[in-house]
Amino acid sequence: MNAESEMFLIRVPASTANLGPGFDSIGLALGLYLEIHGSLSDHWEVVPLSEEMSVFPRDDRNYIVQIAKETAASYGKELSPCRLFVSSEIPLARGLGSSASAIVAGIELANIVGELHLSNEEKNRHASLFEGHPDNAGASVYGGLVVGLHTEERTDVVSFPIEGVKVIAVIPHFELLTEDSRNVLPNSLSYKDAISGSAAANVMLAGVLSKDWKLVGEMMQSDRFHQPYRAELVPHLALIEEVVHNEGGFGAALSGAGPTVLCLASPEKSEGLLTGLKDRFPEFHVKELEIDNDGSYTAILSEQEKKELKFLKS
Repeated sequence: MNAESEMFLIRVPASTANLGPGFDSIGLALGLYLEIHGSLSDHWEVVPLSEEMSVFPRDDRNYIVQIAKETAASYGKELSPCRLFVSSEIPLARGLGSSASAIVAGIELANIVGELHLSNEEKNRHASLFEGHPDNAGASVYGGLVVGLHTEERTDVVSFPIEGVKVIAVIPHFELLTEDSRNVLPNSLSYKDAISGSAAANVMLAGVLSKDWKLVGEMMQSDRFHQPYRAELVPHLALIEEVVHNEGGFGAALSGAGPTVLCLASPEKSEGLLTGLKDRFPEFHVKELEIDNDGSYTAILSEQEKKELKFLKS
């Protein structure tokens, strides 16, 4: 980018990870978004447009800016400062990939301002290195469902669109930090449990590919890697599973590290399940979410599009 008058848009979807047995390897992009409207400036300035973003630094100490500068530096470039208007629909520390979306947004910021011309594979590699695993990051980059393996040497991700199933998120009003949720996990598993957990993940993925959502739901509750150990931190999971069963849903699983629980249902059963969950958990935010099959998006805005931005008029 060269002209200060140009304004760009970055939009990054939220994500859920694991879906039960796909621990640190399976992710799904969801229709909640982190958005940045930005333009070149003489100094770094981050203007929050939503409550979620108001708690973060408003200069170059902002996490998104830090990620952008580190990404650009890895290509030997120094980014020109920008003024960024940032908004987010993604609740923090709820297991919906808020940190991964910020990381991907930072990489997209480096890409568009620094003119890095990164491929999705390169964006995902950077995001997975920052995040430590490819599930949330990969879903935010590619969209749809992703299956990935991340090591220090390489990151391999396969992605494909998902249709024909409805997603309902049960979002508690309390936070659960990933670090706290990780601390309850064991250092090792028995050989038998590891085989069982791996088999459940394999069968679940086969169920997704064959659109056997009933089987997918059964495998979501057959996890051996994390849900049994996190149960004490999320006692509402078992209660939600009961409602899903009673309302004819396919299954439920902890979203990422929690405390959000993700439920799957057929289009015919989703309305009944949504109502049943709202009735059972009036203190939680229960919402049907779209699956985002497109992933992160960037664009240079036209003059007409800039004129339509309400926050520039205030």
